[in-house]
Amino acid sequence: MAQKSGIVVAVDGSPSSTAAVLWAAHDADMHSASLKVVHVVAPLTYVAQGWSPFPAAVYSQMQEEQAARILEQAHKIAVDAVAPGRASSVTTEVVHKPTIPALVDLSRSATMVVVGRRGDDGVAGTLLGSVSAGLVHHAHCPIAVIHDADPTPLASAPVVVGIDGSPASELATEIAFDEASRRGVDLVAVHGWTDMGSLGFPPTDFAPIEWRNVEEQEQELLSERLGGWHDRYPDVTVHKIVVSDRPAPRLLEAAQNAQLIVVGSHGRGGFTGMLLGSVARAVVHSAMIPVIVARNSEDH
Repeated sequence: MAQKSGIVVAVDGSPSSTAAVLWAAHDADMHSASLKVVHVVAPLTYVAQGWSPFPAAVYSQMQEEQAARILEQAHKIAVDAVAPGRASSVTTEVVHKPTIPALVDLSRSATMVVVGRRGDDGVAGTLLGSVSAGLVHHAHCPIAVIHDADPTPLASAPVVVGIDGSPASELATEIAFDEASRRGVDLVAVHGWTDMGSLGFPPTDFAPIEWRNVEEQEQELLSERLGGWHDRYPDVTVHKIVVSDRPAPRLLEAAQNAQLIVVGSHGRGGFTGMLLGSVARAVVHSAMIPVIVARNSEDH
């Protein structure tokens, strides 16, 4: 397994990309980590003779010049954002490869990859950019998806995490505790229980279960999942939310007053847990604050 080292942020000159650089620089500072600012130049797609407005060589030179401008601007933003004396921890790289495969490869050796929610060809609203969507599904490390919406969340706002007891949610819990501790803020742990199937319909052997009959059990489950992390991060105050509901709406509700939300890439799903694959998609699509999707190499 490749040694994990540093944070990677992908840039393309869009507003979401600029927001991603600022967030990544702050997070790298908190972790005393290196920050690599990357711009991917996708290979030329050749078209039929007469359709291209520029010769291939000219177009390639234009791509390189644009890459240099984007990286220069992003590097300056990152250097200005990190603590004095840490400018040397910020580096840049141009990668010539299809965008998503290039960033997936970089994720093998990164502690985190940071991207904007939509790129320079994105559409306003809730549309998730193709690059961020691809990484959420295929990366080998946690992915931070950053929104460029205003206002910026308060520095004192809590971190929110979704917990269901799956390995992916365990990694999300670890990340969330670490982020809350380094930011000096509270942690809101959300556990949603439902007896509906993964598509929102009851399973074929469905028999209604009263929430009052399982609420205490689910409360105990959440406490068990948080127990060891309490000991490791005694400085973090945890607020527990256990609900009889599909988790995504409750996570998004909690995120309205938070600065960061962390979810697993997939969960237990089915009858007893929350399907964090669908939850992750819903949260990344709809949250107006930074989202970290907890992934690692074992997710492949």
